Amino acid sequence: MDTIRPKSAPIKRSKLVRTFHKVISLRAATKIASNNGICKLKPNTKATKEEYDFEKMEDLKAKNRAVMEALLAKLFAGITSIKASYAELQMAQDPYNNEAIQVADQAVVDELKAISELKRSFLKKELDLSPQVTLMLAEIQEQQGLMKTYEITIKKLESEAHRKGLGISTLKSELEELVSTNNSFEYKLKSSGPLSIFDNLRLPKLTATHFAQFQQQTVRSIRSFVRLMIKDMESASWDLDTAIKFIEPEAEFSKQSHRCFAFESFVSKTMLEGFNNPNFGLPSDSFPPNHKTHHHFFDQFNKLNPANPKSFLAQNHSASFCKFTRAKYLQLVHAKMECSLFGNLNQRKLINSGEVPDTPFFEAFAEMSMRVWLLHCLAFSFGQQVSIFHVNKNRRFSEVFMESVTVNNDSDTEFSVSFTVVPGFRIGKTVFQSLVYLSPVSNLRRICD
Repeated sequence: MDTIRPKSAPIKRSKLVRTFHKVISLRAATKIASNNGICKLKPNTKATKEEYDFEKMEDLKAKNRAVMEALLAKLFAGITSIKASYAELQMAQDPYNNEAIQVADQAVVDELKAISELKRSFLKKELDLSPQVTLMLAEIQEQQGLMKTYEITIKKLESEAHRKGLGISTLKSELEELVSTNNSFEYKLKSSGPLSIFDNLRLPKLTATHFAQFQQQTVRSIRSFVRLMIKDMESASWDLDTAIKFIEPEAEFSKQSHRCFAFESFVSKTMLEGFNNPNFGLPSDSFPPNHKTHHHFFDQFNKLNPANPKSFLAQNHSASFCKFTRAKYLQLVHAKMECSLFGNLNQRKLINSGEVPDTPFFEAFAEMSMRVWLLHCLAFSFGQQVSIFHVNKNRRFSEVFMESVTVNNDSDTEFSVSFTVVPGFRIGKTVFQSLVYLSPVSNLRRICD
C-alpha cells in the first residue's frame, strides 16, 4: 500500500523562505542605514553644490559691479580733468599765453590717452583695478578738476570785471566829454550865439519852421533866466507863494515844482509886450527910416544873431536893441525888487547910465532879451501881419492852438487852461502854439458848460 504524502508541506516551506528572506533583507537594510539604533540620513550633495555655486556667483557679481563703478568713476574723473584743461586752454588764448596753451594742450592729450587705454583694457577684459583705491583716486582727481575749473571761472570773471571796469571808466570819460559838449551847445543855444540852422540863411528860404525852432530857443532862454531869478529870490528869503498869488491869484499847482511857471508867465508877458508892433514898444526915432521893411528886420536878425549880448550892449549904446534891453529891464525888475535881491540899486544905476552890469543876473537877462529881440526881427522878416495871443482862463484845451508845459498821462481827465505861460504867435495865417498850464475840469464847471 502506497504512502500518502501531505500536500501542505511545500506551502509551509515557501512561507518560511519568504519570511527568511524578509528578515535577511530587513537586517541588511538596518545594518546599512543605522548605527547604534539611531537612523542617519545621507546628505543631498547635489543641493549643497548648487548653494555654493550661487554664493560664488553672487560674490563674482558684486566684485564685477564694484569694478564697473570704479571704472565709471575713473572715466568721469578723466572727463572732468579734460574739461578743466580745455577751460584752461581757452583762458590762455585771451590774453595769448603760448606756454600756458602748450601745458593745457598736453594735459588734454594725456587725459585722452588715459581714457583710450582704459577703453582698451575694458574691451580686452584686462582690467586690473582695486575698486576701493580706484574710487578714492577718481574722487580726488574729479575734485581737483572741479577746483581747477572754479579757479579758471573766477579768473575769467575777474578778467571780465576788470574789462568792464575799464569800459565803465571809458564811458565815464566819454560822458564827461558829452556833458561838456552839451553844456557848450546849451550855452550857445541860450546865448545870442548863432544857431547852425540859421548860418548863411537867405530871406527866400525863410520858413515857418525856422521861426518855430527859434521860438523854442527863446522859451529856453526865458526859463533859464526865470530859474536864476527864483534862486536869487530864495536866497533873499522871498515868500514865493505870496509872489505867485500876486501874479496868478487863482492858480493851483499839482506839484510844488510847477510854481516856476507862474514866474515864467510874468516874465514872458512883460518881455513880449508890444511884440505885434514893428517898433516893439520903442519910440519911432529909435529906428532908421526903413526899419519897417521885412528886409531890414531880416538884416538885423543876421547881424545880431552871431553877436554876444554883453559885448554888443557895451559897444553899441545907441542901438535899438540896447534901448529895448534897458527899457525891458527897468520894466521887469522893479527898484524894490532889485534892492531886495541884491541889497542895492547899482545895476539899475549902471543901466540908466548906458553901462553894462557885470553880474550873472544881468548876463542871463541880456541873453533872454537878445532872443526875444531876434524872435521879433524874425517874425517881421516874413513881411506879413504879426500878432500874439493869450488863452483865457478856463478855456478848453486845444492841441491846435495850445501846448501844455506839463505832461498829463491821464487820458480820461478833461483839462482846461489855468493860465498862459508863453503867448502864441500868428504870422499871416500861420499859428504857433501858446504854452499853457492846465488844470482838471471840475464836475460843477462841466455841468455849467
